[in-house]
Amino acid sequence: MIEAGARFVTVLWDAPDGYRWDSHVHTADVQNHLLPGLDQTLSALLTDLQERGLLDETLVVCVGEIGRTPRSNELGGRDHWSYCFPAILAGGGIRGGAVWGRSDRDAAYPVDNPVSPEDLAATVFHALGLGDETRIIDTQNRPVPLVEGGAALTRLF
Repeated sequence: MIEAGARFVTVLWDAPDGYRWDSHVHTADVQNHLLPGLDQTLSALLTDLQERGLLDETLVVCVGEIGRTPRSNELGGRDHWSYCFPAILAGGGIRGGAVWGRSDRDAAYPVDNPVSPEDLAATVFHALGLGDETRIIDTQNRPVPLVEGGAALTRLF
């Protein structure tokens, strides 16, 4: 799709073979089934884009909507936890191999360089060439910022 000129592609990676990321039960399913498949698929995508000369102009964003509790619940699963969430950004001008932020030893709370959802959105817009000054017109014909309160992580570029 990228080679054919699609400007935006969404890939949903959920429930292959009946497993689900929203695993309040059986966290081992994520470790044993979902993560290996995601790892293989995402790395193949990045390799293909690089080999075809498209990675520099294609921003790949791999993110879930939430993090997970640092400890398992009584059912062997992990519940919603919004203080830390995983995200991978590649291509589109992002420096390869960069790591941003760090959580505490339990992956419960950010310790260094916390990132908000607004910061992540501002970073994606920055990669697309849309700066903080970019406004869109709302239904009442008023200019509204693309992201309110977020700051692009420009050091990743």
